[in-house]
Amino acid sequence: MSSVEKHNHAEGVSADNCLFCKIAAGKIPSRKVYEDDELLAFHDINPWAPVHFLMIPKAHIASMAQVGPEHESLLGRMMVLAPRLALEQGCRPYPEGGYRIVTNTGAEGGQEVHHLHIHVMGGPRPWLRG
Repeated sequence: MSSVEKHNHAEGVSADNCLFCKIAAGKIPSRKVYEDDELLAFHDINPWAPVHFLMIPKAHIASMAQVGPEHESLLGRMMVLAPRLALEQGCRPYPEGGYRIVTNTGAEGGQEVHHLHIHVMGGPRPWLRG
């Protein structure tokens, strides 16, 4: 068992009982923004900003705390894709416009779903939160 699997097991989080794994597998519907073999982006069901979507790896990674060197390419792809999707979803271009990229990690970091996810938020201010 890998260190990630041990941590997920200890936390009671696995692909079998993970909300985002179920969304990635199509077992729970979502409003998709983007999808490929490794990534899924979908609209947040409780948006804080006019543009608010989540980006997740399809593979179950509990949080940024479990990211290792083997995830470098995946995370790089997410960071390169986020600006394109933000603009496609209605964020105005830099420097007048912009967006926020937020990743919560662990209980003290505000993480509620234990599957790595990146919030992309933007649009005219003020926002509901953030």
